[in-house]
Amino acid sequence: MQMLIYPLAIVLLTVADQLIKSWAVTLKGQPSVMLIPGLLQLTYTQNYGAAFSLFWGKRWPLIALASLLLMGLLVYMMSGRCTDKIVRMGLTLIIAGGLGNLIDRIRLGYVVDYLDISPLFVYPIFNFADCLVVVGALGLVAYLLLLEWRQKKESRHGD
Repeated sequence: MQMLIYPLAIVLLTVADQLIKSWAVTLKGQPSVMLIPGLLQLTYTQNYGAAFSLFWGKRWPLIALASLLLMGLLVYMMSGRCTDKIVRMGLTLIIAGGLGNLIDRIRLGYVVDYLDISPLFVYPIFNFADCLVVVGALGLVAYLLLLEWRQKKESRHGD
């Protein structure tokens, strides 16, 4: 039963991403909407590339690559070899975010972006799915670094 929580979370987060993007489309052609003055505004844009608009216009290679990566992560997560809850949570976020952007790329030919922090500093406009991927990846990296640090500490004290 507990293993079903992660696929359910993937579905719910992906649906949330798609609902937010459906709403964000209403911003198309409108001026930016300031949410937090000097920090965050909503600005509709279409991203035909990947992160930071890399691989602009390479729709099908991006779809193929994302599909393979997501399938690999999902198979690993559900295989039973991934037993650590923190790793499963990180993978859940990465898969949900990647799936949300993959759906856009397949359905629309581009990814809907709308979160704009340019009032604070120049940075590409992004979306909720991007946030999921980044938080999941940073969480995994932090966890793995902490795990490595603990193992080194234990090995020094065990000598």
